[in-house]
Amino acid sequence: MSTEKLDELRDRLEGLDTQLLELLNQREALLQKNGALRVESTSALRDKVKHYKTGHLHKNVMLNLVKVLEDAGKNPERQNDRHLLVSRKRHPENTVLTIKEEKIGDGIAHLIAGPCAVESEKQLDDAARAVKAQGLTFMRGGAFKPRTSPYDFQGLGLEGLKLLRQAGETYGLAVISEIVDPRDMEAAEKFLDIIQIGARNMQNFELLKEAGKLSKPVLLKRGLAATIEEFMYSAEYILASGNDQIILCERGIRTYEKATRNTLDITAVPILKQETHLPVFVDVTHSTGRKDLLVPAAKAALAVGADGIMAEVHPHPGQALSDSAQQMNPKEFERFVYDLTASGLFNKVRAYA
Repeated sequence: MSTEKLDELRDRLEGLDTQLLELLNQREALLQKNGALRVESTSALRDKVKHYKTGHLHKNVMLNLVKVLEDAGKNPERQNDRHLLVSRKRHPENTVLTIKEEKIGDGIAHLIAGPCAVESEKQLDDAARAVKAQGLTFMRGGAFKPRTSPYDFQGLGLEGLKLLRQAGETYGLAVISEIVDPRDMEAAEKFLDIIQIGARNMQNFELLKEAGKLSKPVLLKRGLAATIEEFMYSAEYILASGNDQIILCERGIRTYEKATRNTLDITAVPILKQETHLPVFVDVTHSTGRKDLLVPAAKAALAVGADGIMAEVHPHPGQALSDSAQQMNPKEFERFVYDLTASGLFNKVRAYA
């Protein structure tokens, strides 16, 4: 095709595009005069497309265009209503939680640490002392342990919650633990500062609803095979039930990779920060399952914008009743905090002065 012919086609296309835009705006102006007319007109246009015999566009393409026109003409305020409560489009400002006079989500990174499971009063007291020795405020500990095997240690249950509360009061720590049964929410509200909903319960919708009825902050972990969208919808269950104090926690997803316990989806952090207004933490212990990877994984998480890190520390990991290989001892934990602080990504003095 000659340059002259090509220029002629461009001119004709430009003219048609201009006419198309003008006609679409004229059509919308008419439809806005009467809401009932919109439904009638769209239905008629859809029928015309279905019976259209000739043309260069496939019928399905034209039906999709009708759908686009239908959606585009809706009231912008009604479109905004469709955004999730967790969406940043609905709530542009960051949600900031205040727990034990510490703010989560305000741009200062925090660290939640403690044993995988609460095993005894002595073990938990030693762990709490190790956490407090690093100037930290938040301690985790599993009282109810959903395990793959029914023969593995399942936790101390209610007694574990009481021991957490006791250690928290002794050392001035905010305590967090997982709840797996809606019937235990009342006890959780009494003994815990933060309620955790674990990966295996991310889509336990009745549990999410019960958590939404409480006034306690909830740390929600991403499911083992959950998409980011599914993760956000789980948080929506809590928020829609009335509780907007939510922390999202990326803890690794299951893939074909065997080098680590799970695969840390590091890109989930900036995506969740962009798409939601909620604080985002990363559990480096469960995502990697390897003590030699805890520091680099934590650095990576903080570098891409995580509001905090969760890691496990046990006074005697070799004697731990669950996940002994991945828990740090107090000396290793001290080094872990030192390395994070030295990196400039975590400021212990600023966060916990």
